[in-house]
Amino acid sequence: MTIDVATGIARILQQENVPWVSTFPVATVNNSFGREGLKLLMMRDDRYAVAVADGYSRVTNGERIGVCTFSGGINAAGAQVAYSGIAQAYEDGSPVLCIVDAVAQDAGESTRYDQAAAMRGVSKWYGYIDKPERVPEMMRRAYTMLRSGRPGPVVLGVPDAHATYDETADPYTSPKGWKTLPDPEDVASAANALRSAKRPILFAGEGVLYSDAAAELREFAEKANLPVVTTLKAKGVFPENHPLSVGTRGDHVVKYIEDADLIFAIGASISPGRFGHGIPDGVNKKIIQCNIDAFDVNRIYPTANAVIGDAKATLTSLISELDSEPIEARDSVAAEVKTTKDSGMAVYREAMASAEKPINPYRVYSELMEVLDRENSFVTHESGNTRDQLSTAFETLIPRGFLGWGNVSSLGFSFPAAVGAKLAYPDRQSVAVIGDAALAYMLGNFEVLSRLKLGVTVVHINNGGFSGYGPGFWGEGHDPYTYDVLGPDDINMTNAIKEIGWSTERVYEPGEVGAALKRAFAANENNQPAYVEVIASQYPVYGSWAGA
Repeated sequence: MTIDVATGIARILQQENVPWVSTFPVATVNNSFGREGLKLLMMRDDRYAVAVADGYSRVTNGERIGVCTFSGGINAAGAQVAYSGIAQAYEDGSPVLCIVDAVAQDAGESTRYDQAAAMRGVSKWYGYIDKPERVPEMMRRAYTMLRSGRPGPVVLGVPDAHATYDETADPYTSPKGWKTLPDPEDVASAANALRSAKRPILFAGEGVLYSDAAAELREFAEKANLPVVTTLKAKGVFPENHPLSVGTRGDHVVKYIEDADLIFAIGASISPGRFGHGIPDGVNKKIIQCNIDAFDVNRIYPTANAVIGDAKATLTSLISELDSEPIEARDSVAAEVKTTKDSGMAVYREAMASAEKPINPYRVYSELMEVLDRENSFVTHESGNTRDQLSTAFETLIPRGFLGWGNVSSLGFSFPAAVGAKLAYPDRQSVAVIGDAALAYMLGNFEVLSRLKLGVTVVHINNGGFSGYGPGFWGEGHDPYTYDVLGPDDINMTNAIKEIGWSTERVYEPGEVGAALKRAFAANENNQPAYVEVIASQYPVYGSWAGA
């Protein structure tokens, strides 16, 4: 049977059980997608088309792959806007399938912009369907790359969506994902290093989530009696109310990293960045690197032992190794974690109980933890203070109960991430906590949730400026010439967003925050998006990262 390229792609996506494709017009494959019954979820810009698919892939740990389309080719404006979304997925290692119009092979002189080169720079793999009969081959390759190895976005260029081929000549079969087992000798060496350590810590990264290995991580930590530090992107992979949980960031976390003689990293790159820990005096610590490939081995810090393989398989092997030869008991570990953590968190717990006005942001986070069912909900932050404060103080109980992000700190990502989470898990409460800067990035997409009748809550910490940029009790600020915006006395965002069809309210009193959140969540139950505007203070206080 002869079909066109776009129809072939649509049918393959249906074979892969893709429930919807996020998009912004005009991508030439979209009409065939619609005719084939594939739901198109239209966002209001190309970057958000990518970002919703990205959020969906992240919260499902790649078990379900988000798919998006956007325009490109000679008129590459859509691809250029989408670029920042793909770059964020690439930097953060998120498996997203992006389908874009491409420049035909005989039309390269018609544009100065090299779209293929740009896409290759921010993708795990860029495929180009130069012949229509290659559709099944390219789609098999795309899903193989999405399901195997280190996660990352895949971009598929379609120069001619209307070219035809024989669908029966190469029937599509869905590829599985392949995982590698660790070398038993490497596992034994890592376990021996752990047995001889005096102050080891377990450093867990997002690779544990993508391997669906949270249960194995917990079993290993308990069996080895190890304090557990998680990266920002892995926050929640180990329950933060567990006696061995040190947390993600803060002085108490830094102390554990500084004092450790062995860093046992699993699914983590341990490369210092703006939103992650370095390893102080790393050359004099023993670092065990357990990761999916060798990319991070001996990168920045010397690696004493490496275990290359899938995180779940590696943890299972390590557990077996410790069963055969247990680690000598260290009875004081949990008590020490509690003492150190209580000391480090004291300043934040005081702020979480604050009755001051304008409302302290930490009081909002405290109320959010109280009102939410943290065993059945999703919270994410924005770039800036809400990331720094929530990653310090929000106690996360389940894997992906909190979505940390930020290797590329793209303002506005919390909103599509929360949308992706709600689409993945409709019965879970989904909340994005944002600041003033991020709101401007996402406002144009608020109409989408009214149109889709999607119950997501946005909590806006409205402090009338970019907190910490300008002067205050914290000093001059790090950008004192560009921080001030019109505040809540000048603009009533609650009224403006209400006109879009959202449930909205403005909160001035600390004691009213919890009730306002409950009303927002009740509106969500009725498929209405909700916006809670909290008139808050500028309070740029949050936990530190360990320096390199």
